[in-house]
Amino acid sequence: MNAILIKLFATALTLSQVTTRPDAIRTQFDPDRDGPAVVQLLRDGCAHMRKAFDIEDINLDDLISTAMEDPKAVAGESKLLHGLDIGELNTSYKQFCKGENPANSPFEARAVIEFYNKAVTDLPDANALKTLRLPGATTILDGRGGRFSETFEPNGRRVAVPIGEIPPLVQKAFIAAEDKRFLAHHGIDERGVIRAFIGNLASPGRPQGGSTITQQVVKNLSVGDDVTYERKIREMIVAARAERVMTKPEILGLYLNGIYLGRGAYGVEMAARSYFGKSVRDLTVAEAALLGGMPKGPNFYNPDRYPDRARERRAYVLTRMKEEGTITEAEMNAALAAPLGLAPLERLRQDAGFHFVDHLTREARTLAGLESLTAGAYTVRSTLNAGLQAATEGILQESLSRYEASTGRARFEGPEANLADAVRRIEAAAPAPEPVPAPSPEPAPRGKKGQKPPKAAKPAGPKPAWQRALETARLPLYDVHWPAAVVLSTGGQGGARVGLADGRVASLNPGSARGRLAPFDVVRVKLWEGKGAPRADLRIRPQVQGAVLVMENRTGRILAMTGGFSYPLSQLNRVTQSVRQPGSTLKPLTYLAALNAGLQPNTLVMDARVTLPPIGGVGDSWSPKNYEGGGSGPTTLRRGLEHSKNLVTAQLLRGGIAEKAPASLQKVCDIALEAQLYAECERYYPFVLGAQPVRMIDLATFYAAVANEGERPSPYGLESVVQGDKVLYQHADRPMARIGSADRVAFYQLKSLLQGVTQRGTAAALARFSPYVAGKTGTSEDENDAWFAGFTNEITIVAWVGYDNADGKRRTLGRGQTGGHLSVPIFSQVLQAAWANGVAKSPLAGPSPEAKRLIADEPIDLRSGSRVAGGGFMEHFRLSVDGRLAETRFRLVPQEQIYAMRPDSEQDGDALEGGLPGENPGRMPDEAPDSDRYDPFGSLFGRPEPRPYARRAQPVPPPEPYWPGARSRSPFGDDDEGIRRPRRRDPDYPFGDDPTY
Repeated sequence: MNAILIKLFATALTLSQVTTRPDAIRTQFDPDRDGPAVVQLLRDGCAHMRKAFDIEDINLDDLISTAMEDPKAVAGESKLLHGLDIGELNTSYKQFCKGENPANSPFEARAVIEFYNKAVTDLPDANALKTLRLPGATTILDGRGGRFSETFEPNGRRVAVPIGEIPPLVQKAFIAAEDKRFLAHHGIDERGVIRAFIGNLASPGRPQGGSTITQQVVKNLSVGDDVTYERKIREMIVAARAERVMTKPEILGLYLNGIYLGRGAYGVEMAARSYFGKSVRDLTVAEAALLGGMPKGPNFYNPDRYPDRARERRAYVLTRMKEEGTITEAEMNAALAAPLGLAPLERLRQDAGFHFVDHLTREARTLAGLESLTAGAYTVRSTLNAGLQAATEGILQESLSRYEASTGRARFEGPEANLADAVRRIEAAAPAPEPVPAPSPEPAPRGKKGQKPPKAAKPAGPKPAWQRALETARLPLYDVHWPAAVVLSTGGQGGARVGLADGRVASLNPGSARGRLAPFDVVRVKLWEGKGAPRADLRIRPQVQGAVLVMENRTGRILAMTGGFSYPLSQLNRVTQSVRQPGSTLKPLTYLAALNAGLQPNTLVMDARVTLPPIGGVGDSWSPKNYEGGGSGPTTLRRGLEHSKNLVTAQLLRGGIAEKAPASLQKVCDIALEAQLYAECERYYPFVLGAQPVRMIDLATFYAAVANEGERPSPYGLESVVQGDKVLYQHADRPMARIGSADRVAFYQLKSLLQGVTQRGTAAALARFSPYVAGKTGTSEDENDAWFAGFTNEITIVAWVGYDNADGKRRTLGRGQTGGHLSVPIFSQVLQAAWANGVAKSPLAGPSPEAKRLIADEPIDLRSGSRVAGGGFMEHFRLSVDGRLAETRFRLVPQEQIYAMRPDSEQDGDALEGGLPGENPGRMPDEAPDSDRYDPFGSLFGRPEPRPYARRAQPVPPPEPYWPGARSRSPFGDDDEGIRRPRRRDPDYPFGDDPTY
C-alpha cells in the first residue's frame, strides 16, 4: 500500500473518531481482528463529512472532482502528497464515501492500523492543559527602579492575563480571523479540515492545516509543531479530549496568552505593550484587528517591515468582525482609515549583569519561594547599580586581558565570527556604494591610549555591507564590553584596518594575531584616538578568571557582582559558587583576636622564626617563614599587618591571644565562625595565613563588618517581587547581627590598621585614596590567587584574580603577580567607578560613640611604637576599665630582651606588594633614607627618636591600570622587551619554605 495513502487513511480514521465518537476514541486497534471496525469507522466518518457539507449547500463530490482535474500535476508537485497515485486516492474515496466495492481497492487495514497505533503511542494528557501555567517574561529593575533586563524562557516572552481581563472585542477579533466556528465545534472543524485538504490538492506547496483554535493550543503547548501526519493525528485526538475537560473560555485564554504575535511577543498582553505601548484592555478596534490578523503569519504580516500587508490583513479581520456583528459598519470604516499607530520598536537588550541575574533567580527561589523568575510574569526590584555593574565588568575584562598580554600568556584562538558570507549576501541583494567618508573631528588632537574617543560623526550615504552585517551579527560573547570590529584589511601598504559599528574605520594593532586574521573577521578591540583618526588595539579573550563584588556596608545590598570574565564562557559565579584560598586577606582575623585580647597597635611582636607544636600532640610542628626566610626583629602590631608579616601573625598565636597556641587558634576560629566566613573551621595553624578556602561573598561580609565595628550585614540582591498588583515578596530590613567575639574597640583599631595598609603597606598604591579606604591584600600559595578586600564608609569591594582549578590542577599567576599587583588596580578603578555612579565619597569615620569612650589617641613613632611628645602618628589606644591607657608595648617582647638583642642593623624583609620594578625590596615606601633606619631600636635605648618619616609622595596612576614589569613593554609582547623583575618570593606564602621565582 502506498505510504502516503496509509498516512491519509490513518488521518481519516482519526478524524472519523473525533467527529463521530469523541467520547470513545480508540488509540489502539488489533491489526488481525479490527480491520472491519476500521472500515466501518472510515465509512461513518465520510458520511458525517457529507452531511456537514450538505448543511452548507456544498457538494463535496464536486469539490473533490475539481481538485482532481489535473492528477498528474498534483501528484508531481504537492509536497504533502508527493509519491501518491491520485487514481488510488479516487478509488478509495468511492469505496468509503460512495458505498462502492472496487475490485482494485488499494486499502490495506493492517498497514493503516499499524501506522495509527504507532502515531498515537504516549499521547499527552489533555488534563495537563487545564492546569498549565504558561511561562512569562519577568522585568528586572535596578536599585533606582529603572528597567535593567528581561528574563524569560525560549518562546516565553509573555505576560499572561486572565481571560476575564481580555476585552470581548479582542477575543472576537481573533475568533473572527482564526476560527469562526470556535464556539460551536468540539475541537475539530471537519469542514475546515476538508477544505484544507482540498486546498492542498489544488495548490501544492506548504500544507495547510485547517486547525481550530483548540488545535493550535494543543500544537503550541502539547504535541509540538512538526509538519507530519503523526503530529496531526495526535493533535486532533488531544484537542477533542481537551474540549471535554476544559471550557471554551479556558481554551481561548490559553490561546490568547500563548500565541506568537511578532516583535518577540507571545500573548496579547505582551503584544499590546510591544506594538502600541499599552495594555490589552486599552486596545482600540483597529489595534485589536491588527493583532487578530497576526497569527496567520507574524513575519509575513510584520507591520514594521510590510505595513501594506499588515493593513490588508487588518482590513480582512475588520470585515469578518463586521460580518459576525462584533462591530458596526461605521466602526469598521473608522478602523480601516486609522493609521497603524505603532509604538517605536524597542527591545530591552541586556549586555551586563548575567551572573547577578542568575543570583537573583536563586534568591527568588530561596527567599520568595518562586519556582523560577520565568514561571510567571513578575516585576523584580533588585539592589543593582546598573552603571556600576557595567563599569565593573568592563574594568575586570580589561584588567584580565592586560595581565595575560603583559605576561606573554595571551593566545589568539581565532575571531568571534566571520561575516564574509553575510557581506556577500547583502551585496548580492542590494549592492550599496561606498559611503562618503565622515569629516574628522576638528581639531584633531594628538591622542593617547586610554583617552576617550570623540563622538563619532554620522557617515553620509548608505551603510556599507560590512556595517549592516555587523549590526545583525549575533556574537557569542554578548557581555564583553570591548567594541566589536570587522577586519577590512589585514596588512599591506595601509596596514591592518577594521570597521566599527558606527561606520568609522580604524587602524588596527593586531598584536599576537598578526598574520592570523582574515577579511571580515569579527574581533574585539580597545579604541583610542590617534592623529585625527581612531586607532584600535586587538583584545584577546583571556584564560585567567576574576571576580568582583561591591556591597553596601550597612544594608548588605549588592550593587555590582561580576562572577567571571564572561557569562557565555562560564556560568559559574565565582563570587558565590566557588571557594579559593584567601591568603593574607584572612590575617585581620588574627589581629582582631589579638586586639580584643588587649594588645595595642603599638605592641611589639617578634618578627622572627617560630615553631608551634602540633595541636594535641598529633601531626607535625609548624614553622612558617616570611618570604625572605628571616625576620626583622621586634616590630609593632600595626607594621606587622601593614606589611603582611607571616611570622608576626604566627607569633600572635603564642601568647598574644591566649596563653597557648591551640587556644589562640580556637579564638580566631570562633570569630571566623561567628562572622560566618566558614561553616567549619579547620583547626590547623596555616588557617591564620589564609590556607582554608573561602567564598568571596563571605569574605566581603566580614570586611563590611569591620567597617561597621562588628555589625555584620546579610548580602542580598532581591528587594521585591510583584505580580500584577500583588506583592509576593518584600525584603524585610532587619538589624545587623553583631559579631560578639570582639568588641567595638578592637574592630575600630583593626579598621585603623587596615587603613595603614593603604597608606604605607602592601596596598600603598592606594595611598592617594587612603583617607577614604582601608583594606588588605592577599596572595595564596604559589601565587595561585591574588586578592584585595577593602572598604569605605559606604561600601566594601573585593577583587580576585586567578585561574580556575576545576580540573584539579592549580596554576600559578606567575612570579610577582600578587594581590597588590593584580587586584589593587582593579579595586582602585572599581572604587572610582562607584563614586562616579552615586556612591558617596567621605573620609573614613572615626570611632562610634560606644567605642570612643574607651579609646584614647596618642602620638607615637610608627617604627618603634614608642609614644612621643608630638608630631608623630596618632595611634588609637584602648583604655582599661579604670580609664587609663593600657600599656602593652612590651607584653610579648620584654624590654630586657630588646636591650640584649641590639642588632647593628635591621633588614626589613617585607617587600611592598604594590611596589614598582627596580625599588629596593627591603625598603618600605614610608622609610626615610637616614642613618636612623639602620638602628631601629634607638628610641628604646634612650637615644633621640628618629624624625617621623613622611609618607612618600605617590605618583598619580595613568588612565590605564599600571602593570608592573611592563613599563616599556607593549601589552601584546611585540615591542621592546620588558624590564626584568628582581627575583622574589611570595610575601603571603603560608606553608614552610617559600618557593623562589
